[in-house]
Amino acid sequence: MHLSTAYLYIACWATLCLVAAALAIRDRATLGLFQPAYRQFLLQPWKVATFLLAAVGLTVIAPYTGDFTWDYVDAAFMSILTYLTAPWAVGVYYKAWKKQLPLAHAYIALSLQLFSASWSYDLWLFFKFGEYPVMWLANLIASSTLYLAGGLFWNLDWTEARGQFFAFWEPAWPAPNPASKFARVALPAFLFMGVIALVVTAVFLVPFFTRR
Repeated sequence: MHLSTAYLYIACWATLCLVAAALAIRDRATLGLFQPAYRQFLLQPWKVATFLLAAVGLTVIAPYTGDFTWDYVDAAFMSILTYLTAPWAVGVYYKAWKKQLPLAHAYIALSLQLFSASWSYDLWLFFKFGEYPVMWLANLIASSTLYLAGGLFWNLDWTEARGQFFAFWEPAWPAPNPASKFARVALPAFLFMGVIALVVTAVFLVPFFTRR
């Protein structure tokens, strides 16, 4: 990406992020992202354990993928941002689609997704190398897939009445469900983990084959 184009692109997405921040401040009293219930929702033991496992794994392998743009720093902060925001963002998309939340909240969620999965990575590498990463689009696609999969994964839930389902289907979401245990969502959880593993493997293999 030409430097002038890069500055224009950064200015555009930075403006979108500032608008999202202004909306989040305006709606902070009703925005689920800022509520204690969401923090409790994230701090359920199986969610914390799977986050730590995924974050450490992705961060450790990052420098060995053959992709020089993926390092310890961006692997770590993208993992953290995904865990903190993706479960909320995915739930907001569903709630906004059902007209249970305003579109402004969906806009905030989309901005968080793009910043977490793409723009934070772009900005880090822009400052690190002095040019916009050539892999920005490939990263946007791959990381957005991981982001959405992670958001769905950490919304897996179970009740005796409903069995396995997504937590954001419930009116009280994101209130935590004390009955939610990993063993009760293990089957769909492993399916999502398989998707995530496939995406990470593909990211690992692409640089290998392009060097041949």
